[in-house]
Amino acid sequence: MAITKEVLADKVEAIEDGSVQVRIATIINEGTKELSRSFHRHVLHPSTKTEGAWGDTDISGEEDRVKAICNVVWTDSVKTKFQEQSDVN
Repeated sequence: MAITKEVLADKVEAIEDGSVQVRIATIINEGTKELSRSFHRHVLHPSTKTEGAWGDTDISGEEDRVKAICNVVWTDSVKTKFQEQSDVN
């Protein structure tokens, strides 16, 4: 039986401040039997500050489902509120 590796965003959560948490599952299978599963998490913020200027967060490397959720959650008002809160901290 062939051993295969599958990597997918199996959990995506929108947080109150507009951030999106992504859990990536890495699954190793032998045929139909799962041999192992491990997880990695990362957070995407609605805006990113670079050299003192705010800009949209680059999500081009994310799965389509993650991009779709970010595009729904990250309205202009969410981005503005996130930037204002982050500038205070």
